[in-house]
Amino acid sequence: MEEQPLRVLACGDVEGRLNALFNRVQAIQKKTGQFDLLLCVGEFFGTTPEAEAEWQLYKTGAKKAPIHTYILGAASQETVKNFPNADGCELAENITYLGRRGVFTGVSGLQIAYVSGHEARQEPAPAHCFTSKDLVALMTPLTSSSKFKGVDILLTSQWPRGVWHYANNPEVNTKLCGSNSIASLADKLKPRYHFAALEGAHYERLPYRNHVVLQENAQHVSRFIALAAVNNPAKKKYLYAFNIIPMKTMDPTELVKQPQDVTENPYRCPTKDKTDTQKTSSLPRCGDSHKKQGGGSRGHSRKRHSDGDRRGRDEQHHQGQPKQPRRHPQPSGPCWFCLASPQVEKHLVISIGTHCYLALAKGGLTPRHVLILPIGHYQSVVDLSSEVVEEMEKYKSALRKFYKSKGERCVLFERNYRSQHLQLQVVPVPLNRCATEDIKEAFMVQAQEQQMEMMEIPEHTDLKQIAPPGTPYFYVELDSGEKLFYRIQKHFPLQFGREVLASEAVLNIPTRADWKECKQSKEEEEEGSKQLRDDFQPYDFTWDE
Repeated sequence: MEEQPLRVLACGDVEGRLNALFNRVQAIQKKTGQFDLLLCVGEFFGTTPEAEAEWQLYKTGAKKAPIHTYILGAASQETVKNFPNADGCELAENITYLGRRGVFTGVSGLQIAYVSGHEARQEPAPAHCFTSKDLVALMTPLTSSSKFKGVDILLTSQWPRGVWHYANNPEVNTKLCGSNSIASLADKLKPRYHFAALEGAHYERLPYRNHVVLQENAQHVSRFIALAAVNNPAKKKYLYAFNIIPMKTMDPTELVKQPQDVTENPYRCPTKDKTDTQKTSSLPRCGDSHKKQGGGSRGHSRKRHSDGDRRGRDEQHHQGQPKQPRRHPQPSGPCWFCLASPQVEKHLVISIGTHCYLALAKGGLTPRHVLILPIGHYQSVVDLSSEVVEEMEKYKSALRKFYKSKGERCVLFERNYRSQHLQLQVVPVPLNRCATEDIKEAFMVQAQEQQMEMMEIPEHTDLKQIAPPGTPYFYVELDSGEKLFYRIQKHFPLQFGREVLASEAVLNIPTRADWKECKQSKEEEEEGSKQLRDDFQPYDFTWDE
C-alpha cells in the first residue's frame, strides 16, 4: 500500500516575527488541515527588543508553536547567542534547532540534509559560518553508499550560485548572490526540494534533471525554491506548502517521472560568471548539452549547416568576408515557406520585413488568419537567432493593434512536429465571441480529452528554457500574455490548434477545422491578400523603415 504523503510547510527568514509566522500557519491549518512539519531557512531570530520579547514567550512556554518547527542556525554574528549547542537541540516546545550541518531522518523515512549560515571567508570560521570541511562531513556518509539516489529535502540559508542557469531569472543581483560550495553540495546531494533564503526574494526555479539524457538512467528531478522574509512589506511569498512521499517508500517509476518543463542541471554547465570559474572547476561540465539548451545552441547547430554550403557561396560571390555566415539559413531541399524558394506562393504575402514576413494562411479559419514566418529556413521558434525573434515580436505587436481595431483578440500557436519550416499561426477571435479564459480552457480541456497534459509556462520564462532545439512541441500564446505548452511524446493531431479554435467554445466553425476543406481558388486568395494588405498597412512597421 502506498504511503500517505507528508504535508510540509517551508518558510524564509523569520527574523524574530514568530507571532506573525505562527498566526499565519494557524490560519492555513484551520483552512486546509494540519501540516506535519514546518522547516525554516535563513535567519530565524531577530535582533530588535520586540523580537527578543516575542521569543521569550515561546522560550518560557507562555506560547507554543502550533506545529513541529525545525530551524537552521545563525546566519549572522548577532544571532549566535540564541544557539547554545552547535549540534542542535530543542530551543522551546515544538521548536528544534537542527544543528550546524547534518542529516535529519524522520520516522516516515523523510531525509532532510541541512547546512546553517554563510560560507566562511576565513579560518577559523566564525560560529555563523560553515567550511568546506563541514560540507565534506555532510556529503561523504551519504554519497559513499552505492544505494544513494539523493535526499528528499536540502535546507540551506545561502542560495546555490548559478541556480538560475537554463531557467527563469530571479529578482536578485546574480553577480553577488549565492555560494559555489552550496551549488556543488546541491549537485551531489540531488535534493528533490531545496529551500534557501537570506536574499529577501521569492524565486521558484523550473525543475531540473539530475541525469544526462540518453547517457544515464533517468533520475528524479530537483526543485529549488527561495523564500522571502516573514511579513515583508512587498508581500513576497515567504511560506511554501507541499506534499511529499519519502523517496525510500516511493514507487521508483513515479519518482523519476519528468515534468514537461524540466531543464538541464544548472550546476553542470560552463558558467559565464567570472567569479564562479575557480570554485566550480571541480564540478562536472555539461559540454554539448549546454549548447543544445541555451542561447548558444542556435549558432552551434547552424554553424555545421552553413559551413557545409559556405564553400559554394564563396565561389559564387566572394566579397572579401568569407567568414560571414549566410544572411538567411537555407533548406537542404524544397521548402514551401522559404521566401527565396520557387515553391512559395508569393501572392499570399502581406508584408516583408528584414528577417520575417507575414502571409495569409492558406485555407484560413477566418479571412484575417495569418502566418508569421522567418525569411530564412528555421524549424521552430527555439532555433531562431535574436534578431529574428525581435522582428517576430514586432509583427506580433502590430497584429495585436490591428486586430484590436477590428474588435478582435489574437491567439498565436506553433506546432513544432512534422513541420519543416516555422509557421507561427495568428488567428483573430472576435471579442464578443468569448473571453481569453474561455480560449485557454478550450485548449486545456480538449488536450485532456486526448490524454495530453498542457502546462502553463511561468511568466517571463523563455520557450528555449524548456524546449531545447529538436524537441517536438505545441505552443500557444494568448492575448493576456499567458503561454501554454505541450511536449509532444509520440503522436499528435496535426490540426489540433485549428480544431480547438474552430470548436463551439471559441469560433464555432467546426467545419473549418481542416485547412484542406477551406481551400480557395488562386483568384479568391489574391483578392483576400490584397484586402488584408490594404487593411494592415497602417499598422505595418516595414513601411516606416
